[in-house]
Amino acid sequence: MEISASMVKELRERTGAGIMDCKRALAENNGDLEKAIEFLREKGLASAAKKAGRVAADGLVASFVGSNRTNGALVEVNCETDFVAKTDDFQRFARELAEHITEQAPKSVAADEEGAEAPYLLEQPFKDQQTVGEYVTQMVAKTGEKITVRRFAHYQTNADGLVQDYIHMHGKIGVLIELALGRADLNTNEEVLTLAKDLAMQVAAAKPEYVRRDQVPATVIEAEKKIYMAQAVNEGKPQAVAEKITQGRINKLLKEICLEEQIFIKDNQQTVSGLVAEVGKKLGAEIKIVRFTRYEKGEGIEKRTDDFAAEVMSQIKG
Repeated sequence: MEISASMVKELRERTGAGIMDCKRALAENNGDLEKAIEFLREKGLASAAKKAGRVAADGLVASFVGSNRTNGALVEVNCETDFVAKTDDFQRFARELAEHITEQAPKSVAADEEGAEAPYLLEQPFKDQQTVGEYVTQMVAKTGEKITVRRFAHYQTNADGLVQDYIHMHGKIGVLIELALGRADLNTNEEVLTLAKDLAMQVAAAKPEYVRRDQVPATVIEAEKKIYMAQAVNEGKPQAVAEKITQGRINKLLKEICLEEQIFIKDNQQTVSGLVAEVGKKLGAEIKIVRFTRYEKGEGIEKRTDDFAAEVMSQIKG
């Protein structure tokens, strides 16, 4: 029987076991989900099952950049509590995972995520003896908490490029940024390295969404125009005035969400694009921001806020 990705996903969700273990269990039990669960339990591989439904919104963001500074990665690993996130084992795993991603270049975290492409991170050999997914399962058993590898970014550029990382507040925020330098000898230039770090810090602090305004989808602009126009009309402004106000607000928005148009955090008299151009002119080469990724630990994860007192009272009254 053919084992589909959806079957593996369901078994993983119900048992917390690694992808390869789930595939093996399903294959050996002819795709029978319940028998596969029993198989994993018997093998001691479903010890993380009762943690699978918990919310892992803590953790940290870790990074690694190779010695030639043209290859690097950023990864977010989640757990349930700050206590586990601060342990040496958890922090070491996150750092080693970032290095692994840099060296092994997986395309996706797992086969069951939307738009996933092989090779998958959780299926790759890790520490020579097991897969990343199996290692995570062991950590779950050891810590007693749900642990997940949520997402990663991997940048690799040519010799005339530079990859820079930045971690803020012990892993609360992480940034990976890529620059095109025009000349390979600038990869180790101190002024360029300072610029790269400053730009990464800018991304961490100012939270841009795009490098430049031509990257902003037209649908985003149109949606904002519609809102701003309605606001201006509701304020009683005539049509012509409302249109001017709307355009002004759009320009203000673009200066906030586009990195190159932001005011540089270390000099409020200079834009980021102005800073990049200034350093490039001084060094006699065009420097360009290619892309960036910014992760904030637990962003977008709905944290569980159980009110146990209210739950008990509701049961008593019921």
